[in-house]
Amino acid sequence: MERAGSFTAVSGWGAVVVGTTALAAAALASVQPTTFRWLAVWLAEGVLAATIGGFAMARKSRRIGLPLLAGPGRKFLLSFCPAIIAGGLLTAGLAGNAPEAIPAVWLLLYGTGVVAAGAFSVPVVPIQGFCFLALGAAALAAPVAGDALLAAGFGLAHIGFGLVIARRYGG
Repeated sequence: MERAGSFTAVSGWGAVVVGTTALAAAALASVQPTTFRWLAVWLAEGVLAATIGGFAMARKSRRIGLPLLAGPGRKFLLSFCPAIIAGGLLTAGLAGNAPEAIPAVWLLLYGTGVVAAGAFSVPVVPIQGFCFLALGAAALAAPVAGDALLAAGFGLAHIGFGLVIARRYGG
């Protein structure tokens, strides 16, 4: 019954891999000498994470026999994407003027997207989104901790919640 109304193809193992690559990106980004190079590392990580996440969800969707882009999957995607698009647009605007605000924007908007999409998923997904919102608020309060907070969110939170999803919701 839960499968009929929930998007259960969120891949816990995919999130673990995404979190691992995000930790590597955070370490690499933190030693970049310019904002442009810092941003390039994180944008490359975003492309890599989206690729891994998409592949992992498609794989789990096929395995459990649920369509990825119909019903709850479509609602999940339509709820998640606007916040991500807004994050991309704000990144372009902030990169030259206020790059120290970018980690807060990313964490807050990613959290917003995950909470919104989580309404169509398993209960742990919106909780993960609220964790990102809290980390985004911390990044607003302490912009110098941006890389550490990005590592905590995109790295550790993905790994931790990914393990919970993998264990409780079949991978």
